[in-house]
Amino acid sequence: MSREHSSVVKAWEATVRKTQAAAKRRAHSIFGTISVAHADDEEEEESQESARGAGEVYHAERVLCNGDYYTGHWADNFPHGHGKYLWTDGCMYVGEWFRGKTMGKGKFSWPSGATYEGEFKSGYMDGKGTYTGNNGDTYRGQWVMNLRHGRGIKSYVNGDMYDGEWRRGLQEGQGKYLWKNENQYVGEWKNGVICGKGTLIWTNGNRFDGYWEDGMPKGNGTFRWADGSFYMGNWSKDPDEQNGTYYPSGALPEANLEWDPQQVFNVDLVNCKVCPGEKVSIMPSQKKLAVWRSSKAVDSSVRPRRMSVDGRVSEGAMNMWDDGDCSFDSTDGDSLMGSSFDESMLEGGQQNRPPRSVKRQGETISKGHKNYELMLNLQLGIRHSVGRPAPVVSLDLKASAFDPKEKVWTRFPTEGSKYTPPHQSSEFKWKDYCPLVFRTLRKLFKVDPADYMLSICGNDALRELSSPGKSGSFFYLTNDDRYMIKTMKKSEVKVLLRMLSAYYNHVRAFENTLVTKFYGLHCVKLTGPAQRKVRFIIMGNLFCTEYTIHRRFDLKGSSLGRTTDKAEAEIDETTILKDLDLNFIFRLQKSWFQEFRRQIDRDCEFLEQERIMDYSLLVGLHFLERSMAGDLIPSGARTPTGDSDPEGAPRLSNMDQLIIDPSWWSSVKLGQNMPARVEKTVRRNDWEFQQTGEPTGEFFGVMMFFGVIDILQDYDISKKLEHAYKSIQYDPTSISAVDPKQYSKRFRDFIFKIFAEDS
Repeated sequence: MSREHSSVVKAWEATVRKTQAAAKRRAHSIFGTISVAHADDEEEEESQESARGAGEVYHAERVLCNGDYYTGHWADNFPHGHGKYLWTDGCMYVGEWFRGKTMGKGKFSWPSGATYEGEFKSGYMDGKGTYTGNNGDTYRGQWVMNLRHGRGIKSYVNGDMYDGEWRRGLQEGQGKYLWKNENQYVGEWKNGVICGKGTLIWTNGNRFDGYWEDGMPKGNGTFRWADGSFYMGNWSKDPDEQNGTYYPSGALPEANLEWDPQQVFNVDLVNCKVCPGEKVSIMPSQKKLAVWRSSKAVDSSVRPRRMSVDGRVSEGAMNMWDDGDCSFDSTDGDSLMGSSFDESMLEGGQQNRPPRSVKRQGETISKGHKNYELMLNLQLGIRHSVGRPAPVVSLDLKASAFDPKEKVWTRFPTEGSKYTPPHQSSEFKWKDYCPLVFRTLRKLFKVDPADYMLSICGNDALRELSSPGKSGSFFYLTNDDRYMIKTMKKSEVKVLLRMLSAYYNHVRAFENTLVTKFYGLHCVKLTGPAQRKVRFIIMGNLFCTEYTIHRRFDLKGSSLGRTTDKAEAEIDETTILKDLDLNFIFRLQKSWFQEFRRQIDRDCEFLEQERIMDYSLLVGLHFLERSMAGDLIPSGARTPTGDSDPEGAPRLSNMDQLIIDPSWWSSVKLGQNMPARVEKTVRRNDWEFQQTGEPTGEFFGVMMFFGVIDILQDYDISKKLEHAYKSIQYDPTSISAVDPKQYSKRFRDFIFKIFAEDS
């Protein structure tokens, strides 16, 4: 060993000794005198532990080699029961444990003075609890996985208070905010700001009733004075968009005549700011436990572990050797898993590697492809439609905008025209159906026009999926996977135009709707002898995600023909599996499951009213834990090791990485990027029909994506004939073609069997 390296090692060992001594002094000051076991005492204690039966709970007191301290109930080398754990950085937990996880009621304290007292689940603040920040803010209410989620009251140190609904750590839904000066807002919130319909009342008696966006009045609203006069109109911070009418009161007809509506933005709302939330540097689930290991019980072939309080394992944080000595990597809790998280800590962990590359779906439409000219026509038409100048779109549309006759034809000669550019394709005609409606839908779905054009009309070609769907339609994907383009039959276009007004009102009323998002309806009429018309719809791609979709299911609730026609060896990550192929129960966190049930009911009622049937729930699963060989790893299981991991090093969980990533939380919504668990099922009796299997108790952590697709099939004469014909041959309840009311009930019954609340 070189002299330089030797001096570094000695300096490091001196630092470790100082850290251990400081930690023991801190433990002594907090818990009183602690007797540190001598080597002979340790041997005697180990012999006593080996004499105890597996699972036996007893009281223990531990000063661990890294300076952490634990006192309380103990079983099988884990805190189990009631106990107190003190970390060297000053964090402390007092409460209930279950095999090394904080589980039940307890109190967690931060060195900054902040505290959380309430319910824990698998290491997370989860359930009812009270958080008091170091700045004096207090939150009392529901928690889910370390985030405020559900009903809760937050009192701010400046005297403000919020009482209402929370989602993913921010105010969202219905809520009331009371300022210190007694101004108050009651209404809808979104992502922590006032947004939606609500009322703000000032202490002087004035009030505003109407719609809000980003904390400001936006859209229809009424400002009322205490004397009874009021101003009604369309509100906007931009004076050019502001318009309305003033109505004086009978008592004071001349009052407020000189009033400017912009005064609400510039004066009245200046002191109505919502307090920002406090950021927690490190969550309880991110704290690590230095697990006590008896030196006699340690297998030299197994690398010891340092566990988090939610039962997960971290690599290389602690090493304990056969002779009872131990060394550890001194890490500050905040830098380990807090805001300054270092990804190099995860090197060697399998799931930190990117998912194995999967061949992209579809064939690129390049020159020479039979549909190359059609693709060029489509891109020219989209660029013309979206890029065409248009007035500012209001979300309140007139009935005339939904008229099926509301369409615009544009001719595209090869040499170009006053409104169209020259092009290399053959001459064609382009039709926009209800252009104002779809322009407004894109705004409602927050689609940027420039990004939309770039995705579809950019330099990258579209990809055609290898085979058409059962309906005979062809599907195309944009290169960035954001949009799917589907060719349509004339009957489907008629159905969509008939239900367009109801569809618009539905997706506007329910932001979390699971039905397909439609962005444009168009037609290309090719010139020449064929005079062929190609109608197509542009939709959102449900599986546009950075995660690999490992399993895909198309679920209807029927059984006839609802299996894949592929042999098991041929099933890959692009295979669409069906009802009788399903071997999982999907378990959602309580509040998400409740919202899922509500939204499925709303969407099915809407489709039933529109006489739609034959729709399905498309589900995609990304498994968070997979071995190097691609095998699924059940939740809580030790990681199978391969040649690249000879020491059997345990891994950090992918879920921990997600929880500390605020950008991920902002992307979570119903049906998109949803963390969940799936429980494996088996159909035990091959000779007896089982639509769903029996649970096995084997769980897997997943990221879920799902939505309701194929919503343009009405119960027309062809479906009625199909129902009559198949009912003679098969059980009428097993076939897909049934009355919309019966279809809706069967679909919901099935979906609520395979989705359940995660307890």
